[in-house]
Amino acid sequence: LESAYVARQKDYQALSKEAGLTERQVERWFRQRQMAGRPSPLSKFTETGWRWIFYLSLHMVSVWVMWSKPWVWNTFYCWYDYPFHVVDPAVWWHYMWELAFYWSLFISQFFDAKRKDFWEMFIHHVATLALLILSWTNHMHRMGSLVLLVHDFADHWLELAKLARYANFKMCCDISFVVFLVTWSYTRIGVFPTWIIYSTTIEAAQLVQMFPVYYIFNCLLSILLVLHIIWFYYIAKVAYKSLISGKTDDSRSDSDSDDEDSEDNPSDNKKLK
Repeated sequence: LESAYVARQKDYQALSKEAGLTERQVERWFRQRQMAGRPSPLSKFTETGWRWIFYLSLHMVSVWVMWSKPWVWNTFYCWYDYPFHVVDPAVWWHYMWELAFYWSLFISQFFDAKRKDFWEMFIHHVATLALLILSWTNHMHRMGSLVLLVHDFADHWLELAKLARYANFKMCCDISFVVFLVTWSYTRIGVFPTWIIYSTTIEAAQLVQMFPVYYIFNCLLSILLVLHIIWFYYIAKVAYKSLISGKTDDSRSDSDSDDEDSEDNPSDNKKLK
């Protein structure tokens, strides 16, 4: 049964004959084996707590590094005298920290539980790494730092909502999720296209001579915007379900296999819940 579970073989009739058990017993063993492989609430809380501290630190560092930079308040400074921009030491450390973090996400996604949006996350990580590398090697670090600043605003609120959910602090969970919903929608759907993409397409065209990497850069930014819209659908779906049921759950699920098992055994899934 263990080898069949690892191979994702679900021919319960054949397995029952081979193991000398009834089909019902085989199904029950598969469900128990699946439950045993899931992380405990304490493990989830610990992992989420680490991510919350990291995301919050990234956000605070982003604000601290960028607050005094003139291109935050006037994006034309991203293109004045381009490409002869001196790299501020604080911006260098910020960039390297973010780059290392996204490389870790890119590698770890192949070992984490596979979610419904695995391929969206894969494309997101590839596009983000390409943007970071291209912007750094082509002296676009001013605009790249603005992209990082916008993306660091909302993530720690989601992790805080998860922490509160695992700790059964419903009020804190609901408030954190609402703040996340508003912040994420405003920065990713509002600010990102109207501030970042507008600057790279309209303002840059007035001051910078076009070159191949410029078009690649804008293409990658457009890919991120499409992914933002897709994730906005997921977030809106969670918000709608939470209003109807009063529970806040991740619509992506822990893994695709979890969803398959839930569909195969809806009655048992209700009992587990």
